[in-house]
Amino acid sequence: MEFIDKVRLFVTAGSGGNGCLSFHREKFIEFGGPDGGDGGRGGSVYLEASPQLTTLLELARKPHLRGADAMPGKGKGKTGESAADTVVYVPAGSVLYRDGTLLADLSKPGQRFLAAEGGRGGRGNLSFKSRRVITPRLCERGAPGETTELTIELKLLADVGLAGFPNAGKSSLLARISNARPKVADYPFTTLTPNLGVVAHKKISFVAADIPGLIAGAHQGKGLGISFLRHIERTRVLVHLVDPQGFGGRAPLPGIKDIEHELKAFSSKLADKPRLLAVNKIDLPGGREVLRQVKARYPRRTFGISAATGEGVATLLDRVIQELSRLPPGPVLFPGAAAEGRVVRMDSGFRVQSLGGGRFALEGRFVLRAAAMLEASLPEAVERFQMALKHIGVDRALKHAGIQAGDMVRCGDFEFEWTDATRRSLPRLQGDRRTRIGVGKK
Repeated sequence: MEFIDKVRLFVTAGSGGNGCLSFHREKFIEFGGPDGGDGGRGGSVYLEASPQLTTLLELARKPHLRGADAMPGKGKGKTGESAADTVVYVPAGSVLYRDGTLLADLSKPGQRFLAAEGGRGGRGNLSFKSRRVITPRLCERGAPGETTELTIELKLLADVGLAGFPNAGKSSLLARISNARPKVADYPFTTLTPNLGVVAHKKISFVAADIPGLIAGAHQGKGLGISFLRHIERTRVLVHLVDPQGFGGRAPLPGIKDIEHELKAFSSKLADKPRLLAVNKIDLPGGREVLRQVKARYPRRTFGISAATGEGVATLLDRVIQELSRLPPGPVLFPGAAAEGRVVRMDSGFRVQSLGGGRFALEGRFVLRAAAMLEASLPEAVERFQMALKHIGVDRALKHAGIQAGDMVRCGDFEFEWTDATRRSLPRLQGDRRTRIGVGKK
């Protein structure tokens, strides 16, 4: 099976249902009044961690996620049916980013993240009835669902990470201590994808991860290790396997320094993790001499093993479970934790952008949503939209930006002509959202 651990997602939630413009009609009832119901709420899109998945292959094949749209409102005050939420399952250990900012760490099965929120339903004319306006002739369109682009990365959930140069025996050790059966061969870069194995030792079990071999410059993209170093960021203990013969002409002791440098250059978290040195292949000629040299330099954390014969493996595992007992599971980063220490800036209601040539654009979450929900075929709805923009200061902002009579202003799907009206500085909009509107003085 193809192993994919990083995917870009394009998520769009469902739109809300349109509100209904309706008046009660019944025999012998002359003034039935408004009875148009509201539209339903659009379906949101959630990402949920699942223990049954191990790669992001399905998401890579279908990166565009779409929520369901809601039903419109109906007469007799009937609210449209809201759409069901869409739940997309991702592997446990998935980390979500937006524009490089951490949003969520779905490390436990069942954890959910709201990727895109569904649009609210538009209000029917029954919702606009008041003592001042008893027969409102306006309604709203449903709000469009939230659209966002996310990056999802998979970081395998393991307690112990096996690191080292290619052909150091990482896969052989994993096969020796667990039921995992990674590919083992006598050439470099045999391991092309991370492997997981459950290790049971003295009635204590833990998960070990074997990643592709590292080489000097791995943190800069050399070799294969850079693509998988993230998978051992979650581990609590690192076991660095050392080949007595070295690698690429590099002797074992300088090679240890190379690997430690790569770990530190990739992430300071990796450099701070407890690390054990396992000199492998001590059953081969020269193996025990290298073990003696490494142990003289690192006396407290060096072990001699043979993944082929099993010599010294039990002693290494004893030390591993001893280290794990001292270290609680790592902290889980979830939306609340990710937000700690982050400055939250409220988005202003609108922004005026000059496009040149007598053209201006209104941007901002509030005005764009108001424009999207505007039913432009209804004069009362257009007037309400116009007064809402005037109330938040759009007219003053446009004048400050240098707008002149006859200039065009775009807001979402609408484009209208500006005029200096005597009683209102904002133009009255007429027609539909595909029509360019010119306005005279009032």
